[in-house]
Formats: sequence, C-alpha cells, structure tokens
Amino acid sequence: MDTQPAPDRRRLPPDERRRQIVEGAVAFFADVGLEGNTRDLAKRLGVTQSLLFNYFAAKSDLLEAVYEHVYLNRLSDDWPTLLTDRNRSIRDRVLHFYDDYSKLIFQYEWMRIFMFSGLAGAELNRRYLDHLGRVIFGPLLAEMQAAAPDPQSIEIEDLWNLHGGIVYIGIRQHIYQVPCPDDPTKAITRAVDRFLAAFDIT
Repeated sequence: MDTQPAPDRRRLPPDERRRQIVEGAVAFFADVGLEGNTRDLAKRLGVTQSLLFNYFAAKSDLLEAVYEHVYLNRLSDDWPTLLTDRNRSIRDRVLHFYDDYSKLIFQYEWMRIFMFSGLAGAELNRRYLDHLGRVIFGPLLAEMQAAAPDPQSIEIEDLWNLHGGIVYIGIRQHIYQVPCPDDPTKAITRAVDRFLAAFDIT
C-alpha cells in the first residue's frame, strides 16, 4: 500500500513536527516492517536523518512513540467501566466493547505493525497484550463468571479464543488481503452469541 506523504519542508512548531514524524513512522513501519531504517524514513518524510534524532535519541525511542500512538492512545478509559456495568446485560456490554474495539484495530497500520512486531519478537506486543489482559479481560472474566451458572466453567483462555476469532477478521483483511465483510458487526454478534450460549450466560 502506498501511504507515502508528500515531503513537508515547512518550519513547524516542535510539537507539530514530532507528531508529523510519529504519524509518518507509523505509515512507514506498517509498510516495510520494524526493520525499516531511519534513513529511509527520513527520505520518505522529506527531512534529514539528523532532524529525526533531534526528536528521538534512538530508533527504539521512535518505536516507543509509534507503540503509544497506535496502541495505547487508542484504548478507551471507559471500557473497564462499560464492561463491569451490571445495569446492562453481558451481551450488550461485550457487543458494545467489540463494536468500539474493532473500529480501532481493523485498520491497515494497526494490523501490519502488530504482525511485524510479533514476528520480530518485539516487546511491544507483549506489553500490549499484558495491558489488554489486565484492563479488559481480567474484569470481563469476573463478570462472566458471576453471570454463568457454573463460574468455574469459563476461563481466561476462553476469552482469548473469542477475542482471537474476532481479531482474525482484521488479519484476513489487512494481512492476507482476502475478502471480508464490509461491516463485521454481524460476524462479531454471531461469535459473541455462540460464546455466551456455550456457557449458558444470559
């Protein structure tokens, strides 16, 4: 995918220039992988390599900024509250979460960087998944166990299996580039309903 922006040689305020570099780095690493070098990134952005290092002391610092921009900054602080709101059904809460979440991750840059990071053995993926496990799946597991007739029947691995199946829709689209539904809502709803029915959760 050609996501190369036109070079911007204007003198920009530092915060705006940093943002431009990070957004350009997101597109660059999504295209070429995390092994892409800063020399080629600078060329794509139409800036000097030394300018990049004025903002980021090392490539690892730039990758950290990419990680925050693509992953952490897209996570909603409201999701834990949503998932533990017992005034709403479990089904409603889970569907609401995945409606929001899928819109954030079913994107070329998110999927590609996540795959490249995993293949490279980078720490970024592990940190993200650890965060997701603690902030989202830990509380959700407790809610599902509270709603299930047999609380011990459902384990954290069951939630990861549900999650993995839903994420795979985005992988098919952006990694394998095979036909996927334009609106994944129906597929997600069916997956959630089958999951809840398997554990007799209403």
